[in-house]
Parts: sequence; C-alpha cells; structure tokens
Amino acid sequence: MRPGAPILRFAPSPNGRLHLGHAYSALLNADLARQMGGLCRLRIEDIDPVRAKPELVEAIFADLAWLGLTYPEPVRHQSRHRDAYRATLDGLIGRGLAYPCFCSRGQIRARAAARAGNPHDPDGAPLYPGTCRGLDPAIGAERLARGEPHTWRLDMAAALRDAGDPLSYEAFDAAETRWVAADPARWGDAVIARRDVPTSYHLSVVHDDAEQEITHVVRGRDLEAATDLHVLLQRLLDLPTPRYHHHGLILDPDGEKLAKSRGSQSLADLRQAGATPEDIRARLGFA
Repeated sequence: MRPGAPILRFAPSPNGRLHLGHAYSALLNADLARQMGGLCRLRIEDIDPVRAKPELVEAIFADLAWLGLTYPEPVRHQSRHRDAYRATLDGLIGRGLAYPCFCSRGQIRARAAARAGNPHDPDGAPLYPGTCRGLDPAIGAERLARGEPHTWRLDMAAALRDAGDPLSYEAFDAAETRWVAADPARWGDAVIARRDVPTSYHLSVVHDDAEQEITHVVRGRDLEAATDLHVLLQRLLDLPTPRYHHHGLILDPDGEKLAKSRGSQSLADLRQAGATPEDIRARLGFA
C-alpha cells in the first residue's frame, strides 16, 4: 500500500451470525478500499463479555472468507485492549469530563418520563436527566469504593465547553464530499463506559479508529447520529476525525432493518440453502 493511502475497516460484533446487512457493509468497504487504492482492516468489536462468543468470532472469519474477503493481520479484538480504553476513560475523568452514574435503567425511565416532553436520545432511549451529575465527589467515591454498580457518563455541557469551536465532519459518497455540522448535545450525558467493562461502543470505536489509522469510516445509516458523539470524543481526545459515509440499510420484507435480534436469515443459513458467494454479491449489487 502506498504511503498515505486510505484505510477503511469492517467492524462486526460477535453477538450473532452475520446476515445480508453485514455482507453489504463488508463488501462495500472492500470495494471502496480497492477503488481508492487503499486497504480495509477487520476489527472484532467484542467488548460485551456476555453476548460476545468465541464461536461467533470464528463464524465471522468463516463467513467473510466464504465471501472471498481477506484482511491484513493482525485482526484487532477489542476485548484484548481494555487497559487502553481504561486509560482513555481515566483521562476524561481526570479532566472533569466524566462522572459515575449509579442510576438503574428503571430509575432513568421513570425520571425521564416525568420530564416535560419525555425526551429521548437519537437511539430512542430516554434522555438521561442528569441525576448523578451533581453528586458530591466524596459520596461518589464512597459508593465506588463499595463496589456499587455504575456506568460512567460524559458531562455533555462540560465536554462542549472544553471542545470549543463548533463541531463538524466530512461526509463523502460517490458524487461529492461535504461538511456536516455535528450536534452531540442531542445525546445528553451519554454513557462512555458500561457497568461491566471500562468502555462503551462510542469510546472504544473512537479510540480504535485512531489506533488503526482509519481515514474513512463506512457504516450503516443507523449509526449516523452516533457520529456526532464520536466527533466530540475525537476533539476531546485530540484524535483525527475520519471521513464518514453512512450507507443505506438492507431491509426485510416488512421494511425493517435486518438484525440478529429479530432472527434475520444469516449468511450461514443462506449458504446451507445453496447460495453461493456469487449469488450474495449479485443480490447486493456487487456482481
């Protein structure tokens, strides 16, 4: 690969079998990398200690190989880099940009419902009302020392003050490149570390994109709103912001996006039914 060539990535989570939606994203990333004279990396986003299964990681490798896709080694597994995420989180905490939250999901739902308009974040979850934001630090430290379950939340107001200038990112498609204004405030005090691991999707993906020198992020339109939050984290952590392309989603006959949780037909199911890699490519427009 020539110096300065684009670097893309396909980053599945091993919490279910890959389906046609994953195949489309994997093939699109590989196709764009080829067109741009760059490369596409593979990343296994397995931070979830409950849902991420080793056998599903192996199934991802098998499905991608069946499609004819290969990736440079080593493949990054997020579960092997928790210390790096913890250090990144600690940096935000040390700057007063993150705080521990001891609220349960039920408490958040109840308090959010009591607010005018019952606001929600872009994912449809109740917008966190900031209950623990003003918690006395000494009391918070005591509760942490007792091992109380908690998440870590980004103090959005403090983060936006620290970030300074308005936030934006470069979006690209086949026809043009344009600048898009980012509005991370609509996420409220977002969770950046879970109860069971010292990171979240948002924190680890921003860290890893920089670590892997990703220049172009190509992912589904369902993650477009998350880019606002990612751009903010990149500014706070002094990390480069890649260019972004959010592609359309593969829908089922009911018009719903394909999802492992909905039992969408997997690539393994299609393979067992007699489909070939060429069939899948043609079906998805990559013949």
